[in-house]
Amino acid sequence: MKNDPTSDMQFFVLIARHGSLAAAARAIDLTPPAATKRLAALESRLGVRLLNRTKRSLSLTSEGETYLLHATRILADVRDMEDVVAQGRAVPRGLLRVNATLGFGRTVLAPLVSAFAARYPEVEVLMEVTDRHIDIVESGFDLAIRFGTLPDKRLNARRILSNRRFLCASPTYLERHGAPATLAELARHRCIIHRQNDDAYGIWRFLHGEHSEVVKVHGALSSNDGDIVLGWALDGHGILIRSEWDLAKYLDSGRLRVVLPEFTLPAADLFVYYPDRRNLPVRARVFIDFLAEHFSAGEKEKRRGKA
Repeated sequence: MKNDPTSDMQFFVLIARHGSLAAAARAIDLTPPAATKRLAALESRLGVRLLNRTKRSLSLTSEGETYLLHATRILADVRDMEDVVAQGRAVPRGLLRVNATLGFGRTVLAPLVSAFAARYPEVEVLMEVTDRHIDIVESGFDLAIRFGTLPDKRLNARRILSNRRFLCASPTYLERHGAPATLAELARHRCIIHRQNDDAYGIWRFLHGEHSEVVKVHGALSSNDGDIVLGWALDGHGILIRSEWDLAKYLDSGRLRVVLPEFTLPAADLFVYYPDRRNLPVRARVFIDFLAEHFSAGEKEKRRGKA
């Protein structure tokens, strides 16, 4: 009979957990002599002693401690692998709680949830939209969909869309006030400010080559709603920072123009955040894959259009 390393590891972890060879034998329905023989065979195969045994006590040798550490980790990895494979056969079902930003959730994500529900009718989706920061662990959400960097180091993330940010303004505004030639000239322009979370008011950060620069801007109009500030820019009220996702159709139509394109702004990539990769339910996994598939198809279509 061939050696079964996984079975041996399970056997040894049982011994360490029970602190008794006899108790471990009972747990797997072995006689004490058979358990002693099995342990001896394991130690013989490894060429080291794993346990110090007397009639009254049992303790791990240093080699036993090392074997236990690695065996515990390997067995956990095997369980995770089996769960992932088994989930691939499982029918997604149950409640999926999703959090997203207001505008994106309403205009983009809601139609995608509708399509997802048609494909996976046994999944019940509860979608909450809010622009305020939330703790998805404490709030009990399975997923949060957000633009920008990871807000909480306890979370895992998967990027599903690359999304650059630009300075832009309408042709009407640029004809009336001129286009800024330098970042310093932004200070004399009307700027439309999108208030987001705890960002410093009117502080815009840029990258140019290996250098970064901070500019303090001013303007008569500001809002915490992205659609509102975009509307004001389209009406010719000033210069705005928005992401490629929001600007694409207006740049293509000429209703907005990029200004100072040589300066790079921090990206606003789209991420799905989730608390624990190992315990992610199958309904959450398939939803993330569904979103990634949708946005990947959109990116490919956009590249073909530019080719």
